[in-house]
Amino acid sequence: MSSAAVVTVRLVRSFEHRNFRPVVFHGVDVDQTVQDFIQLVRDDTMKIVHQAHGAKTNELVMSLDDDEELILQDDQTLRAAGVANETEVAFFRGEDYGLFKANPKTVW
Repeated sequence: MSSAAVVTVRLVRSFEHRNFRPVVFHGVDVDQTVQDFIQLVRDDTMKIVHQAHGAKTNELVMSLDDDEELILQDDQTLRAAGVANETEVAFFRGEDYGLFKANPKTVW
């Protein structure tokens, strides 16, 4: 099984305004730790948004469900966290996510 994957990272700017920018990373080693991958992007929180051939959420930015399973832990490898080729993850400030999850109102 190849350890190099294409991973799309959603850089979430605002949950309320549903503002994010997708960035595609090629040749990502899924055997590296989540912490090492985050350092390539920037220190903060990542959560799986979508995996290839899986169901997608109706939320425009990402689902607010299943945090225990989908938020990536620093000490895991990307593979152990469920990241494989063509996985899409969201990258966001954990504090902003907590505030939005407590009061999930969007602004247009």
